[in-house]
Amino acid sequence: MEVEDTNNNPIGIFDTPYRATTIGIMLVLTTVAFEGLAITTIASKMAQSLQGIHLYGWIFSAFLLSQLVGTLVMGQQVDKRGVFTSMLVSCSVFVLGTIVAAVSLNMHMLIAGRALQGFGAGALITCVYTCVTLHYPDALRTQILAAFSMAFVLPSLIGPYVAGLIASYISWRFVFWIVLPLLVLALSLTFRSFRDLQLRQSLAGSAQTANSKIFHAILLAIGTGLLLTGLGMITDWKGIVLTFGGLFIMIPLMRKLLPIGTFSVEKGLPATLVSRGLYVACYFTTESFVILALTEVKGLSSDLAGLLVAAGSLSWSAAAWLQAKLDARDYGHGRKRRVMVGIGIMVAGTILVILALIFSSGGIILILISQMITGFGVGLANPTTAAIALQHAESGKEGAMSADLQFVDSFYMGVSIGVGGALIALSETLQWGISTGVLMVLTLQLFFVLSSFLASLRITELVHQKHHSLSDAKDSLPM
Repeated sequence: MEVEDTNNNPIGIFDTPYRATTIGIMLVLTTVAFEGLAITTIASKMAQSLQGIHLYGWIFSAFLLSQLVGTLVMGQQVDKRGVFTSMLVSCSVFVLGTIVAAVSLNMHMLIAGRALQGFGAGALITCVYTCVTLHYPDALRTQILAAFSMAFVLPSLIGPYVAGLIASYISWRFVFWIVLPLLVLALSLTFRSFRDLQLRQSLAGSAQTANSKIFHAILLAIGTGLLLTGLGMITDWKGIVLTFGGLFIMIPLMRKLLPIGTFSVEKGLPATLVSRGLYVACYFTTESFVILALTEVKGLSSDLAGLLVAAGSLSWSAAAWLQAKLDARDYGHGRKRRVMVGIGIMVAGTILVILALIFSSGGIILILISQMITGFGVGLANPTTAAIALQHAESGKEGAMSADLQFVDSFYMGVSIGVGGALIALSETLQWGISTGVLMVLTLQLFFVLSSFLASLRITELVHQKHHSLSDAKDSLPM
């Protein structure tokens, strides 16, 4: 279904009422994605430059843990303070972190900058999802969520390569500086829309609930940090103590921070979030460790390995646009089916990449095909689960729902990658070889995506007739 203006002309996310906001929030996502992907290329150079190679892992862990806090904190504050104020605060924190990282004099200063960046990134993405809920009618949400995929395609294709060039020929510090103009442009495009949204937004929510959730988010980050630290040294008794200590802190906090019924995978929103978290973890963890396998086991160069994996980003984008077209055609009635088909495709892709790595020679073409298949599956499922989840958002709590989406994305993925790193370390400690370690990681991801498919059986949709009536769609247009 197409949304129509007052003259009954069909409009889309890039037409006048939505164009500036659409481009602006895509720039925000592109900036965050570029920074996240580019750092993977230059992390070792930064650590060596600042004489902190022993703290290398915290370049990523600091970002991840603070992103969880930023996501959950802003999920409360955006409903309490309004989307415009929250967007300004989020951008300010991200910019501050970027500047601190760019001028770092030592590794600890760099890690502090990365922590601020992570908080800002999590908060920014929460604001973006809240904007989608408030600014776009349901009939256009799958389109804008599909457009988000495009915001990740360019960074995934050129981000690591460009960052490597900048670090080699200029300085790794400029990788941080170049994102600032993009954020300024994004703010200029979204300024009016976010300000108008704040005027219309309900400011429901109590300070007591927000403060409680903020405290829980910080404790969860600490518990996750203990778990990941312990997993990295699991062969030692200290690692075992840290691992169980982290789990002891995390599990009750997850029960508090996730919607009721998540642990038992109840029908509706809980099943949607569990399914999403598991397949997102599978996709990004598989991508990370396939690159490791291609370079360390297959002997490919880093740039060629990156190009093979980038094929998944292209097919993700194609599938995201396809599901938007299908959603418009069936008025959202096929969303659950598309999620299940997408996850099923991911299962096939994950099995294929495991088979490709088992082959002692060759298998490169098979890996390329597997990445394209897996990318297509996640592209079909991811915007659709987001649209289903946003339908469950209560009035005045759109930010909290956006935070839940970001929480499951970053938390499940972070824990999955952390466990994968521990399996690699265990494989090397026991002298099993890196190839065996990667295969263990990918086998775990296969278990995750199969579990995601089972959870998707319990997804329920809240489909209104033709998404919204024509009058509702017109009323939702920005003034």
